Amino acid sequence: MIATMDINDPLQAQTVLSMQLRSYKVEAGLIGTDDIPPLKETTEDLQQCGETFLGWFEEGVLCGAIAYKKEKNEVDIHRLIVEPAHFRKGIAGRLLQELERSHPHSLYKVATAEKNLPAIRFYEKSGYEKVRTLTINDILTLVFFEKERRR
Repeated sequence: MIATMDINDPLQAQTVLSMQLRSYKVEAGLIGTDDIPPLKETTEDLQQCGETFLGWFEEGVLCGAIAYKKEKNEVDIHRLIVEPAHFRKGIAGRLLQELERSHPHSLYKVATAEKNLPAIRFYEKSGYEKVRTLTINDILTLVFFEKERRR
């Protein structure tokens, strides 16, 4: 079940953060550095991020979440996280589909690490096109994707 989350609720923020830390630890292993912002965030950071969170729940337990900001007709996806025990079960795809369904007239934007090949394949398979790359340092390069949905 997908539901909007109240990230200002301390328990929900802590639940998201715990899952985020486990999920991004896997990404850190893929890209070769744990010096990435999601691994440094606190519950307070999440509560102040200004993002809307959708959660995927199974039997009342959070298994995945997508967070975004919407401005006019642009949806900027800031995080798509899945509990590692639930990888490869289609949760990320269902969350992304729900976001796109609820904002059908939008331009979607997302970024991921160039070395995160599973995420790159996921976004490409979901119809996102690579629009640019940005080298942060010797270890980290980001890939930016966009997808446009018209009415």
